[in-house]
Amino acid sequence: MLNLILFGPPGSGKGTQAQKLAEKYELLHISTGDLFRHELGNNTPLGQEARKYMDQGKLVPDEITIGMLRNKIEAHPQVKGYIFDGFPRTIPQAEALDKLLAERGQSITALIAIDVPDEEIIQRILLRGKESGRSDDQDEKIIRQRIATYREQTLPVYNYYEEQNKAHTINGLGLIEEISQRLFQVIDELSPY
Repeated sequence: MLNLILFGPPGSGKGTQAQKLAEKYELLHISTGDLFRHELGNNTPLGQEARKYMDQGKLVPDEITIGMLRNKIEAHPQVKGYIFDGFPRTIPQAEALDKLLAERGQSITALIAIDVPDEEIIQRILLRGKESGRSDDQDEKIIRQRIATYREQTLPVYNYYEEQNKAHTINGLGLIEEISQRLFQVIDELSPY
């Protein structure tokens, strides 16, 4: 199986590229944002638990998020692999994901980071904010804080997988198709597809 983590700061293009990779390699695109929307929207037991924390302004505990991931994976046993978008964000989440996959006799094939300079990210998110109307995408101070949080809390996940010789970085500047081709090249070198 081909199990990928698409990695990068907010605005690096993970969602767009994850969809292209899912199509090309017949992978299940798992976005934590989509998972939460599904579980909350369907008022599932995990969604109800998550809502308790969210309503208090607290982070949802990892075990709830991992439970949502487990449900998604178990609901799609026929896929050729997974592409994780927006997860894991911390070392404990990476360890939990590795454990979840190991229970199924699988592992992460690669983490691929999309490298984009901060100033480019800020411009992309501000543009996205104008189109989407999301207030958090229209405030440069909030965007800079999100980038700082990513560097502080999430970047160690790259090092975690680098120690396993599974971390790769591609240039995230250019046209969407150019970036896709860079991703395809890394994956094709790793995978028997």
